[in-house]
Amino acid sequence: MNTLSVQKLVKQFHLQPHPEGGYYNETYRSPEIIPQQFLTKQFKGDRAYSTAIYFLLEQGNFSAFHRIESDEVWHFYAGQTLLVHIIHLNGKLETIRLGNDFMNGELFQFAVPARCWFASEPALHTHFSFVGCTVAPGFDFDDFELARAEELIKLFPQREEIITRLCRQ
Repeated sequence: MNTLSVQKLVKQFHLQPHPEGGYYNETYRSPEIIPQQFLTKQFKGDRAYSTAIYFLLEQGNFSAFHRIESDEVWHFYAGQTLLVHIIHLNGKLETIRLGNDFMNGELFQFAVPARCWFASEPALHTHFSFVGCTVAPGFDFDDFELARAEELIKLFPQREEIITRLCRQ
């Protein structure tokens, strides 16, 4: 049997380190463009209709709290459970379990709402999680903001423990 490993996935799918943590590869960028004039004001330029990436996290690593200007749909592919922690605009913390154990509440896909702060990490006893993310309007690093723990704690002091644990700065 051919066993999946982080190294095999990185090589097979040409994954590169992601600024928020983990590895990624953009697999799709719509050739069609939405002109800025037809987008809401938070977008500072034209955007592709949609983008998609592969994303890989291994145990001991995490995707740091960040936010983007678009909704982001997460899709589970392989490995074990990935925890996606979302701090909604009202301060509510929600943790989604992405995985293939749907009989125990895990989801194959979930949409993180635009402008919410979110982070992800492999669940306890998870060697790795291999997922995909689809963004519409398409992802652009101009729409990406990596959280600073001190500033995020000021906004959501009731979430200090998880913010401190899942921020890189």
